[in-house]
Amino acid sequence: MRRRAGAWLTAFMLLSLLAACRGASDTEEKETDVIAIKVFAQQEATIDLETNAFSKELEQRFHADFNWMAIPYEGAKEKRQISLAGGDYADAYILTTYIDQFSQADLLRYGEEGVLIPLNDLIEQYAPHIKAAMEENAALRAFNTAPNGNIYGLAGYSECYHCSYPNKLWVNTKWLERLGLEMPATTEEFKKMLQAFQTRDPNGNGVRDEIPLSGSTEDFGVRIIPFLMNGFIYDDDKDYLQLVQGKVDTVADKQEWREGLSYIKSLYDEGLIDPGAFTQNSEAYKKIGENKDAQILGAGAAMHPAIFVDSGPDNTRSADYNPLPPLRGPYASYATYSTNGVSPGAKFVITDKASPEARIALIQMADYMYTPEGQAHAEVGVEGLDWRKPIAGEEALNPDAEPRFTRIETKEGDAPHNSGWSGMGHFYMPKTYRDSWVQGTDIYAPDGYERRLQEATELYEGHEPEELLSVESLWIDPLAADEFNFLQINITNYIEENALQFITGQKSLSADWDNYLQGLRDLKIARYIEIMQDAYDKAKR
Repeated sequence: MRRRAGAWLTAFMLLSLLAACRGASDTEEKETDVIAIKVFAQQEATIDLETNAFSKELEQRFHADFNWMAIPYEGAKEKRQISLAGGDYADAYILTTYIDQFSQADLLRYGEEGVLIPLNDLIEQYAPHIKAAMEENAALRAFNTAPNGNIYGLAGYSECYHCSYPNKLWVNTKWLERLGLEMPATTEEFKKMLQAFQTRDPNGNGVRDEIPLSGSTEDFGVRIIPFLMNGFIYDDDKDYLQLVQGKVDTVADKQEWREGLSYIKSLYDEGLIDPGAFTQNSEAYKKIGENKDAQILGAGAAMHPAIFVDSGPDNTRSADYNPLPPLRGPYASYATYSTNGVSPGAKFVITDKASPEARIALIQMADYMYTPEGQAHAEVGVEGLDWRKPIAGEEALNPDAEPRFTRIETKEGDAPHNSGWSGMGHFYMPKTYRDSWVQGTDIYAPDGYERRLQEATELYEGHEPEELLSVESLWIDPLAADEFNFLQINITNYIEENALQFITGQKSLSADWDNYLQGLRDLKIARYIEIMQDAYDKAKR
C-alpha cells in the first residue's frame, strides 16, 4: 500500500510539473503573440515593403505581422482617398510627404468622423521620445495638434535648413571671372550681368548661344519670378500673402508687385530670360545646364544646383555655379522662407480599424523612428551596409556637432539594398539629427554637397520679412476648409497666369492692370484673406 501511494504521489507530481510547464509556455506564447497590422503605404519603385529589411526589423521588434496595401507613387492621392471611401481601410497609413499625405482638413474631417483615432493617450503612455520631442519643440507640437487639442496624425518633420530658403539663384562664376565681373548686389547690376552673358561670349566658342537665365516650373525653388520679385515685395511663391502689423494681406495687387513684373518683363524683352523657364520641366532644364556642345547657362534658379547640373563624381560644371545672395531692389531685399521644408498635415495615422494591440505597436514603431538610430535605419538603411559610425577625422555637417552617422556610398551598378524606407521613413529629423551626419569638407565634391548647400543658405538667412505668415502651421476652420481650398486654387492660378502674361507681353501692365485687379476682387480675394486672418488670429490665442 505504501509503495502504491508513493507511485500515485510521484505521478501526481509529474502531472503537476507538466501542467506548470505548459502554463508557463502558454503565458510565454501569449506575451509574444504576433499582432496582425494592415498598413496602407506608398511604395518607391526600388523598395519591396514585404521583404524590406526595415519592415522586418519592425516586425521583429514589435511582434508584428504587416499586411501591406502598397501602392506606387502615381495616383497616390486618389488611391488613398478611394481606400478610405470604401470602408475597408487599413489599420494605419504611412505615407511619403512629398508624394501625398493627409491634409489638415483631412485630419479634422476623418478625426471628427472617428475614422482617425487621437494619438494623445498613446503618445503619453507608450511613446516617450515623441512626447519629449513635442515638449521641447513648440513648432512640432503646433504642426501635429488640431485646434481641438487632438493629435490625429504625425507630420513628416524634417528641419531641412537648405529647404527653408528654397528660392535661390546660382550664377556661373567662371563666366564672371572670364568677363572681369563681380557678383551683382542690386537688381540693376544683375541685369547688366545678364547682358554681359548674352553679348560677350563668356563660353568662348564664338557663337551667341548663351542662355543668361533659366529655370523651370516645379514647386521646389526653380521658378525665376520669386527670386527677382523679392527685390520689390515679398514673394512666398505659393499663397502670395504677407503679414503687416498682424494683418494678413495679398501682395499681388500692390504697386511694388506691378513694378516687379515690369522689371522682369524688361529682362524678358531683351532675351535675357529663357522663355522655356516658364514652360519646361526639370528634365528639360537640366539639358540646358548639361548642354553637350558647350556650357550655355549663365544663371539658374534652383533650391540646389543639382537640379540643373550634374553634381555626381564625374561632374565637370557643378563647381562653376555659386549662390547669389538676395538682390537689393528699389524696395526690398527679401528671401522666400518656408518653415524648414515641413509640410502641414500628416504622413502617419492610425484608424479605428486597428486593434488595441496594433495601436500600441504602431505608436511604438513611430516612437522608435523618433530616435536617431531608428530614424537612420528608416531613412537610410542598415548599419554597416548603408551607413556606419564615424571614424577619427570625419566632420559633421555642423562643425560644432558630434558626428554620429556616415553614409556608405553605393557603387555604380549595385542593386538597390531594399534596406530602408527612404522618403516613407522620414519621421523625425530635427536639425540636431541632420547636423550629426558626416559631410566632406570639399563643398564641390559629392560627399560635401550638403555642406555646400548649408553655406549657400547662410547667405539667405535673415532676409525673410520680420513678420512672417507661417501658413503651414495654421489650421483652417473645417467649416471653411472646402471654400478656402477652392479660393486658394483659383486665386493663386490667376495670379501666376497673369504674372506670366504681363511678363511675356500678352497683357499690358498699363492697359490691363485695372482689369487684373477687378479679376482678383471677382475671385473673392477679400474672403480668401479673411479666412486666413481668422486662422492666424486663432493660432495666436
